[in-house]
Amino acid sequence: MARRRNPFDELEEMFERMGRQFEEMGGQFGGGEMGWKAGPISVDVADQGDQFLVTADLPGFEKDDIDITLRDNRLRIAAEHESEIEEGDEEYLRQERSQRSMSRTISLPDPVDESNVSAEYRNGVLTVKLPKLGGNDESHSIDVN
Repeated sequence: MARRRNPFDELEEMFERMGRQFEEMGGQFGGGEMGWKAGPISVDVADQGDQFLVTADLPGFEKDDIDITLRDNRLRIAAEHESEIEEGDEEYLRQERSQRSMSRTISLPDPVDESNVSAEYRNGVLTVKLPKLGGNDESHSIDVN
């Protein structure tokens, strides 16, 4: 008897194929030259026993470009940067604009102490420390040092 194929396997293959095509397409637009970047923020999430440590790569962003929120054990990291280059006179010999926007939401497996969460941004790397405890339903904004 022939085994039926799982339709969800086909969907997963389709999404992987689409992801590869979008990555290839990103190279056609000049890669990083104009600041266009495909894909989400790369993160590492470590369970250190008493806290979660989230490390995110955000090269090229400033501290003020980063927004971090925590709600219902979901950490959201977003970064947005706009720049404009102008050269020449009134006849526009050169004028360029770029806009970069990235975000990532991470579900945490255990409740965290939202009042003691801390974040630091240094040399393009964001580090968020989330002490484990209990939480509530309110959303909290986290300052980046």
